[in-house]
Amino acid sequence: MDNLKNEMKLEFLSRSVNEAFARVAVASFASQLDPTIEELADIKTSVSEAVTNSIIHAYDGKDGIIKIHSRLYDNEIEIEVIDTGMGIENVEEARTPLFTTKSNLERSGMGFTIMENFMDELKVESVSGLGTKVYMKKLIKSKE
Repeated sequence: MDNLKNEMKLEFLSRSVNEAFARVAVASFASQLDPTIEELADIKTSVSEAVTNSIIHAYDGKDGIIKIHSRLYDNEIEIEVIDTGMGIENVEEARTPLFTTKSNLERSGMGFTIMENFMDELKVESVSGLGTKVYMKKLIKSKE
């Protein structure tokens, strides 16, 4: 797309206290598109799920870096949540509702399903041992 309006990059440690920061930062950035409360809630929830996945699964309790790269266009936001953690062995299996590798933590296994339902597009790229990139796109209907 060539109608880029704005761009933001964030980098922070993979600590659970930073999940709320990431969610609010992306929501604040997205607010430039004047989204509805519901659209903003969808973005916040999806970012929260992606960041939480990186904290819990990618780095497994150890400190690592999570990067968020967001771009605004006329009526959409693109968000990438990137980690260099352990990666996902089988992305298709991980995207299956209720699948979790952390059942001992009472994880629901619904993170990717939630992101898929709340965003207009979701792509997951991962290489075992090298990390994961979650790409999400949300159309802001109020701008159409």
